[in-house]
Amino acid sequence: MKKKDFVFIGAAILFLLPFFVCPKVYEAYNNFNISNGMIMSFIKFAVLATLGEVIGLRIKTGDYHRKGFGIIPRAIVWGLLGLGINAAFIIFSTGTPFFLSYIGFDVSPETIKNPAFSGIKLLTSFSISLFLNLIFAPVFMTVHRITDVHIETTGGTLKGFFTPIKFGKHFTELNWAVQWNFVFKKTIPFFWIPAHTITFILPEHFRVLFAAALGIVLGVFLAVASILGQK
Repeated sequence: MKKKDFVFIGAAILFLLPFFVCPKVYEAYNNFNISNGMIMSFIKFAVLATLGEVIGLRIKTGDYHRKGFGIIPRAIVWGLLGLGINAAFIIFSTGTPFFLSYIGFDVSPETIKNPAFSGIKLLTSFSISLFLNLIFAPVFMTVHRITDVHIETTGGTLKGFFTPIKFGKHFTELNWAVQWNFVFKKTIPFFWIPAHTITFILPEHFRVLFAAALGIVLGVFLAVASILGQK
């Protein structure tokens, strides 16, 4: 580890420390989170998932920032994606229990709200994660990759970011070998489905925060995917 790594870790600890050592800070955060869920989703993903991309850049290049990386545009994208993820959590955590009930299981949306752990809660959480990651995640991951390419091709600037995104061009030029063989086939079944199963076992107000924290892991995956794409 180099000096910049210790500085980065120290800054991250100082940023998070008040939430753990000061009850009033945590209480204020919790109250705002409960009453402004979508706003907090934007903030959590903008901060934590972008942090993951910064760590991914460090893994890939040895630097936490470089010209053209576009931290602010990436944070905006992650904030917007965070809104979609929160909406998807609500939709799938409500709809999946109804589907399970429809095919004969004694399940309802209240099942995952029960604080007590049980086999039926595990089944429900796994099913929500399964449908979320098979239906929503591939679209989300592809859109995110296209926005990344847009940021890269426009120099990482805010002005460039707000130019029209060439979705068709970027879509056809994606490295689908990596997108399919690594991002879809490996990270979804072996990481995201188990990780989001844990997400839906957690209390409701912790789910989006945990999902945003998983964005740090996603940054590492993106770095690995980028390295694989260069081979």
